[in-house]
Amino acid sequence: MATSFTGADWAVLGGYVCLLAVAGWLTTRRGLTSEGYFLAGHHAPTWLVAISVLSTVQSAATFLGVPDNSYRGDYTYLGGVLASLLAAWIVANVLIPRFYALKVTTVYELLESRFDATARRAAAAMYLVGRIFASGARLYLAAIAVSMILFLNVEPQNIAFAAFVLLVFGLVFTFMGGLNSVIWSDLVQVVLYVGAALLVAWHLWSGLDMTAGEAITALGPKLNVVNPTLDLSAPWGLFAVLTGVMLLNLASSGLDQDITQRLLACEDARKGARSLYASVAMSLPVILLFLIIGSLLHLHYNAGAGGTFRGEKVTVFMYYILSEIPPGLRGLVTVGVIAAAAINSGLISMSAVLVNDLYRPFAGAKSEAHFVRMGRIASLVLGLALFAMAILSYYWQRYADAALLDFVLGVMAFAYSGLIGVYGVALFSKRGNSASVIAAFITGFLTVLAFQPYVIDSLGLPLAMKGVAFPWQLVLGSAVAALVCLAGRPVRTT
Repeated sequence: MATSFTGADWAVLGGYVCLLAVAGWLTTRRGLTSEGYFLAGHHAPTWLVAISVLSTVQSAATFLGVPDNSYRGDYTYLGGVLASLLAAWIVANVLIPRFYALKVTTVYELLESRFDATARRAAAAMYLVGRIFASGARLYLAAIAVSMILFLNVEPQNIAFAAFVLLVFGLVFTFMGGLNSVIWSDLVQVVLYVGAALLVAWHLWSGLDMTAGEAITALGPKLNVVNPTLDLSAPWGLFAVLTGVMLLNLASSGLDQDITQRLLACEDARKGARSLYASVAMSLPVILLFLIIGSLLHLHYNAGAGGTFRGEKVTVFMYYILSEIPPGLRGLVTVGVIAAAAINSGLISMSAVLVNDLYRPFAGAKSEAHFVRMGRIASLVLGLALFAMAILSYYWQRYADAALLDFVLGVMAFAYSGLIGVYGVALFSKRGNSASVIAAFITGFLTVLAFQPYVIDSLGLPLAMKGVAFPWQLVLGSAVAALVCLAGRPVRTT
């Protein structure tokens, strides 16, 4: 099996590193203020923010997770686009105008205006926990690809090394110029990983000895787009999509600093909303492309169309890239995988929250250069936390035997449940206080935790709980968090 990189492949990979280095240098700004470092000075073009949001939302979860999803199952994941559209409308009309009116750097400043500084800090801490979970899981997915490239397997020690390499890579670009560098590098990375995916799809299709009609017939029910089931174990059933997946997208776009930070980099709320809508529109063809790749991989390996797959399911896409794509082209496609795996976006958003929400209120009178420097230090510390989470994700995903995409999205529910519950109360009621906010975050987190297989097995909880898919976990966690937050005595609103 020809899986090792050739000189041509390494040359392409080296060229990619040089390209990003030049892009980072060109977009680096000297004498950055904290606003320039964390929000690109509110001068980011609408179209560029839209692409950056697309890059952040999709990442390695799309490049590796979506083909894995359609290879195993069907096309019901497309329902997530409808959920994204519904969520975008709510975020654009309810949240973004409020954020711009308050001139916030992080979305959690809204809770300070509604409750107090303690509530803001609690939300910031909850976000950091959740983002470490989510970005660490994404780092794990990316490490799968790099481990396959370097070691031809996904052994835990090799996953650890690959995760470390990717972490260093992400830190470099975050250090350079903050959000401005990250946004422009996102553009380069989207072009590369979408281009790489198109090349893979073309290579797969050209190797199949069948017509389009024969392929459609062979796939049969694997092309289903809508599943009108109420089964709680179906993560992409229609009702799960319209509830839990919609809430997931709402939290991701409007309550998660990772994406919302980009929307706040626009000149005003109207342009921020347009960027969000544009990113949702662009996500449809991208997601469809990766779903098609998974279907073609299924035909290639399971429908007698020419190939034999001998690896783990989680590696099916990388197995094909490394074993069956010609040298040179293999390196180009691998660059696409690594481009999709970039974690610098998560680092810059987390450092913004850590510095502005948790450090700045206690720092006293300091220069802007000081806060930029603290943002870089925060990125380093948080990077180490992501590395630890990536290692944990290796064992977590295998214990749960979850599909890659479901696993990555599922870990987001830990933080999102509390944030959805608290923000729902903050925006649409006059009840709640900082104590009930903190209690809501904790109970939302614990509610989702109770549905994890390891916890169920350890505590002897009903085995039926293992079958509850992540969208319903999020719905239940958000409902519990909202009820707990509502229990607090009302405070005066501003």
